[in-house]
Amino acid sequence: MTIGIWVLGDQLSLDQAALNSVTRQPVILIESTQHVTERSYHRQKLVLVWSAMRHFAEELRQAEWDVEYAIASDFEPALQDWVKAKGITELRVMQPSDRPFAQVIQSLHLPCKITQVPNNQFLWTAAEFQAWAKGRKSLLMEYFYREGRQRFQVLMEGKQPVGGTWNFDKDNRKPPKGKLNPPPPLWFEPDAITQKVIDDVQSGGFSTYGQIEPFRWGVTRSQALQVLRHFVETRLPMFGPYQDAMLTGEETLWHAMLSPYLNLGLLHPLEVIQAIESAYHQQQLDLSSVEGFIRQVLGWREYMHGLYHYVDEDYPQRNHFNHHQPLPSFFWDATQADMNCLHQTLKQTEEMAYAHHIQRLMILSNFSLIAGLSPQAVENWFHAAFIDAYDWVMQTNVIGMGLFADGGILASKPYAASANYVNKMSDYCKGCRYKPTDRTGEQACPFNFFYWDFLDRHRSSLQSQGRMSFILKNLDKMPEAELTEIRQRARQWHQPDERI
Repeated sequence: MTIGIWVLGDQLSLDQAALNSVTRQPVILIESTQHVTERSYHRQKLVLVWSAMRHFAEELRQAEWDVEYAIASDFEPALQDWVKAKGITELRVMQPSDRPFAQVIQSLHLPCKITQVPNNQFLWTAAEFQAWAKGRKSLLMEYFYREGRQRFQVLMEGKQPVGGTWNFDKDNRKPPKGKLNPPPPLWFEPDAITQKVIDDVQSGGFSTYGQIEPFRWGVTRSQALQVLRHFVETRLPMFGPYQDAMLTGEETLWHAMLSPYLNLGLLHPLEVIQAIESAYHQQQLDLSSVEGFIRQVLGWREYMHGLYHYVDEDYPQRNHFNHHQPLPSFFWDATQADMNCLHQTLKQTEEMAYAHHIQRLMILSNFSLIAGLSPQAVENWFHAAFIDAYDWVMQTNVIGMGLFADGGILASKPYAASANYVNKMSDYCKGCRYKPTDRTGEQACPFNFFYWDFLDRHRSSLQSQGRMSFILKNLDKMPEAELTEIRQRARQWHQPDERI
């Protein structure tokens, strides 16, 4: 009996469950060129995943594993050839995080038994999340986060949270005023393996998006650990106050840049959390920064993964507001965006496949929501564009939180905002042709007229969202002539030939 291990491209850990179930058995990793044609992925995302896979294969070989690295049109033919060549009687693979890939595994026809080993790259299993969620009227992340803190004894003093408060979010909303000097992120020069991947992506003939160079991301566990240490030492102390800020020319501010490495399996969430908590105790860091970051990993990341496997399979097709406007072409070409906030965020995404969470939520998703863009088109773009994107990441984050297309399963109200938020939390409005204070007239910011048009169009639906009732009352105070122009400007934006 010969057991073979298939290591998927986002399971690059020596401690992953399938590898841990055997000792020095044959291992295969597969680059599928067909798999990457499902959407126009960012070139740097392809380089990151394939380079990390090739480096991990080398790491396994150095640890004396029998490794096959296949570059094939599809997974099944490569697996069939390998299974026959090695005499594999049982193929083991760690359960994938993404539902579509689980379906790929279920559809395989191989001359051997296929065993899926439980995934150990998250702190909560899907079954544990379901047990937590069962019977609850509300699945608020805050309650899940608190239970996680208690369960894993993170920032706890007995049964009470350190500092006497569970959540310091109110302390972490500082706008970018004055002169800010965030430390530069830790980047890496491509080695020979990465450069070969860059060449392969450039010559592969794939339908792709974004700039491929300079490519500066880490591709090994050693480099991921260096990024973690760099964050703890240079960026964590100021992460909290400015985590929601947006500043022209400062793409990363004090953000950790760890999500790509967590999502590839190069880092485990518990080791990241423990490193942050240890730094808090050793360096006497501000609790708001430490708690704010831990909430992102122990709370939000685990919650999104658990919710993804909890919701019904029709979740990706949800469209609560019945929005069907097509994705504007500027999402694929930032030069076409005349709103500076969109231009800056999309240009940055083109260049490095990255934008931080507020740029994604309050610029890209917020605009998509109030402009009535198709949730499925927006989610597909997010999945293609970002370095840390996977199905489990983007379904709940975009369909649920960003666009409220699930009707409130995840969020208690839509994350809709006018230009006032953008003007407060960024410097983008200073370099824009539109005025953040105007909601009518030739210089009216689209964030303004789309925001009020959104509230007007969906008043009856939003009225049931208790937290929206106060803002909806402002519609009643608005002069009819102004509201009429707002409606016209929103319609004209989608149909430029229409006159106001």
